[in-house]
Amino acid sequence: MSSTSIALPGQSLGPVSSNNVGAGTHIHGDHLFASIAGPLTTTKASSKVPPNLSIARPTGTLLLPEVGTTVLGRITRTNPRQANFSILALGSTGDVVLAEPLPAIIRQQDIRLTEIDKVTVPGSFRIGDMVRAVVISFGDERAYFASTARDELGVVMAVSEGGNRMVPVSWREFEEVGGTRREARKVAKVV
Repeated sequence: MSSTSIALPGQSLGPVSSNNVGAGTHIHGDHLFASIAGPLTTTKASSKVPPNLSIARPTGTLLLPEVGTTVLGRITRTNPRQANFSILALGSTGDVVLAEPLPAIIRQQDIRLTEIDKVTVPGSFRIGDMVRAVVISFGDERAYFASTARDELGVVMAVSEGGNRMVPVSWREFEEVGGTRREARKVAKVV
């Protein structure tokens, strides 16, 4: 087996071909999708067995982020002062997928570097957003503290209130694909 990339839940892995469905994947329509987060592996084809795609949860040593580590996570709850999120992977592109999510908090003052007094949590994040952040403190016994106060940090993947996929159109807005609805977010600059 050879590892090629990291897959996230719901990510399209391409059209279904004969017997390419492996562990950690599922079929929806005529496409294959990731069911779990983890490294995507492809088995080599033989004369009797066609190649298949599979995703396995990482096992082994417990990995914990350190101060300064870039993380990827999903927003789980918001209030006017902070956004809670689950750290799912370490590294700016999710190089190391964690076996178990870790709790983290992004406080209002850690969302942006400038105009901190104008930042609002609801105007920056929504539940379900995928966020790239950096760990700034081990926090308390409940959660890490993280920040999105750099251009390359913030929301990397969003879904609208109506449930449609969105794409970034500026540093502070996402727009529905094929639609005209826009929503405010703290958008991560593409690296």
